[in-house]
Amino acid sequence: MSEKAIKRLKNKFIVTAMVSFFVVMTFIAGCIYVFNALMTRGQIRDNIEYIVENDGVLPMQYESIESENTSDNGDTIANKNDFVAQLEKLFGVESEYFSDEFYYSTRYFAVTFTEEGDVERVITSHTAAVEGNQAVTYANTVMKRWLKFGSYDDYYYMVADRDNGGQIVVVLDCSTQVSINRRLVLLACILIGMGMVISTAVIKSWAGRIIQPEIKNAELQKAFITNASHELKTPLAVIKANTEMLEMMGTENEWTQSTMRQVDRLTGLVQNLVLVTKAGEKDSKEDRVETDFTAIVKDTAKSFEPVATSDGKTMELSIADGIVMLAHEGDIRQIATLLIDNAIKYCDKNGKIVVGLGTDKKHKNIYLRVSNDYESGAGIDYNRFFDRFYRGDQAHNIDKEGYGVGLSIAQGLMERYHGDIKANWRDGVITFTCKF
Repeated sequence: MSEKAIKRLKNKFIVTAMVSFFVVMTFIAGCIYVFNALMTRGQIRDNIEYIVENDGVLPMQYESIESENTSDNGDTIANKNDFVAQLEKLFGVESEYFSDEFYYSTRYFAVTFTEEGDVERVITSHTAAVEGNQAVTYANTVMKRWLKFGSYDDYYYMVADRDNGGQIVVVLDCSTQVSINRRLVLLACILIGMGMVISTAVIKSWAGRIIQPEIKNAELQKAFITNASHELKTPLAVIKANTEMLEMMGTENEWTQSTMRQVDRLTGLVQNLVLVTKAGEKDSKEDRVETDFTAIVKDTAKSFEPVATSDGKTMELSIADGIVMLAHEGDIRQIATLLIDNAIKYCDKNGKIVVGLGTDKKHKNIYLRVSNDYESGAGIDYNRFFDRFYRGDQAHNIDKEGYGVGLSIAQGLMERYHGDIKANWRDGVITFTCKF
């Protein structure tokens, strides 16, 4: 794994950890808010029902609240949801009217109606914010609602039938409870934000320390490949020189020819290993110059046309004019060379290679596409094509020259330009797409 790949893995780990942390924190905060809202709503409903039971008038004294609010069969008047009741029991929450301060702290107004729908009585003695005509207007508004119990701004209301006929509307001012819930949401958001900032710093520091050994290993691997490549050049040169000398002395035969072929193959492999290492090195952006992308791709493709023709294959060019970018000419030419050579090498017999170059509508990205006919490409994991020394279908490629590192080199060069290279297969055609 290269140093850049390790850093990408580090960034993915940080992002995954932060997303997981955010989801968990949001879930916990959401559960706290929902449970608190359910218990608050249950308390409010109990309070309003108590006022309704007293026909809109709060008595000054309470005897046994349990006996007053329990029917013969033991059901409470509130008849609340079992889940909410269990929550209140778990957290030791009781309705406000169990307190002696309930009479003085409750702000509400009530309007009673006759069976004919006429206003019978308006009770506003427990609020100074609403006058009689406003109370009637408010009551008529909530009576038209489908829900008989619900919220309206900072108020909660209940519409109920009276024992002696008609209806009663009780509206309870719950601005305090609503304000507490809002502050709870704001506090949760602040805590989540602070937690994200702190956890980001901790996770970054932690992830950085974790990947340091991997980065060091990648650097050692790179150094090993470079040093080994240089060390192998000398014995290969000696073997080649000795074999050539033997052939000059008249001892040329199939064994010396085989030795020369293997020396050439090893020399090419060493050169490719050096290219793989250099492709993964950091690139100096200051050294880049405005490069004619169109001219480079056209020139590279035309140089391969005789190779394709001699192999019984055709090449088609679809290259847009006037495409330029800041780059190193050698990098662009090498990427194009690797992709076109790969396409010719693995194209089906009498097949077609297509080289395309263009930009998106906003000209923010440059796309280089090289495709070739490849009928046996179904069911292959194309992501592995960019692994070093990977040879896709051994039976199909057994007679193909190469080392399986060309696409890995191209991928390393693409990383210099913060681009990517992908392979996909469709309808018997494999396409390699480079996005700069």
